[in-house]
Amino acid sequence: MTALAESSGLPGQATGFTAMVVDDHPLVRESMVSRLTAMGARDVVEAASIGEARARANASGPRDLCVLDVGLPDGSGLDLVADLRAAGWTRLVVLSAADDPYTVRAAFVAGAQGYLLKSASPVVVADGVRRVLDGGVYADPSVASLLAAGLRGSPVQEGVNDLSGREVEVLRFVADGRSNKEIGEALGLSALTVKSHLARIARKLGTGDRAEMVALAMRAGVIR
Repeated sequence: MTALAESSGLPGQATGFTAMVVDDHPLVRESMVSRLTAMGARDVVEAASIGEARARANASGPRDLCVLDVGLPDGSGLDLVADLRAAGWTRLVVLSAADDPYTVRAAFVAGAQGYLLKSASPVVVADGVRRVLDGGVYADPSVASLLAAGLRGSPVQEGVNDLSGREVEVLRFVADGRSNKEIGEALGLSALTVKSHLARIARKLGTGDRAEMVALAMRAGVIR
């Protein structure tokens, strides 16, 4: 794959955010584009395959948001997630019919910040997209409960069980997209102390990636 171009604006600007929707079903794309437009998107491009998505990404550079399916006609959407993430796309939401724990975990590991089910209500989809646009991480509630069940007894679950109450509090703020400084102000801690908490969380969960730490805690049912 050629290097994806650089770019773009940020959510919250008066002109709105930019997005890309990738799905091979026209009605799904149309519905999501309409929803994003209603949420304030000023420019949304569409793609029906990985090839088309890569072409759109190369043409425009990183957009503020990408909503994509896992099952695409020319490959796995998870490969596209990893490509876009590496190219500087920081807000990636998977919208899929797949609700098994393995697919969801793979999506977060690949770099997604959100996982939504196509069967979810419009309210849940909108809430998830808003959370990701705000810099947070979101997993559909139905998926989170399935993952929690699938993790029982695993090394990851053991790591989650080792989290202190303060570490869980820190993770909740991380899930909301707060910076170390903002977390410290909310909890009455210094940014350096927050950083130390995150280092301990990383050792317990086996990852230092903020999005994956939150995803693991969500899947274990520790945070929502």
